[in-house]
Amino acid sequence: MWLRINSNTRRYKRLRNSCSFWFLVGLVIACWFGYLQLKSEFLKPQALLVLGGATEREVFAAKFAQKHPQLPIWVSSGSNPEFAEWVFSEAGIKPDRLHLDYRAVDTVTNFTTLVDELKGRGIESLYLITSDDHMRRAQIIGEIVLGSRGISFKPVTVPSGRTPEPMEKAVRDGARAILWLTTGYTGANFSQARIE
Repeated sequence: MWLRINSNTRRYKRLRNSCSFWFLVGLVIACWFGYLQLKSEFLKPQALLVLGGATEREVFAAKFAQKHPQLPIWVSSGSNPEFAEWVFSEAGIKPDRLHLDYRAVDTVTNFTTLVDELKGRGIESLYLITSDDHMRRAQIIGEIVLGSRGISFKPVTVPSGRTPEPMEKAVRDGARAILWLTTGYTGANFSQARIE
């Protein structure tokens, strides 16, 4: 009888310690994301980052950039250079504000290929422009990749008329962003779809 009570007491203590550990982990993560949210509210964006994959994003970004004439614009693996340059030129955007980058092969690499360049230019906050159906995944990846370099962002959605992407894509690419953060490898060759 005494052994059973002693054994149950030990199990209870282990369970209590385990629960306390996971509670603290959850609390730290919640505080971190809360801090990032507050930071993004108070920092004024210093650039626009447009995720390629749909031409309406670039058209929207060109109009958005007219309202923010001092901000440089990065387009990550968007439409061909001639079309992109024409869209922004038609909107009156000077060519020296526009940075076209075609290294990315998917949404995760939209972020990983540019994050160090953005950080190197002293950018601490930016507008993130992508389609509304794509924004959830982009935000998850952005929180991980941009957040790892202390860059916050304000999401700006482009209406698409499409239904939101399945949660599985956001989870998959969130895991790939964590993989990049810990190993420097994006897992791009495992991605099922390119430039989504």
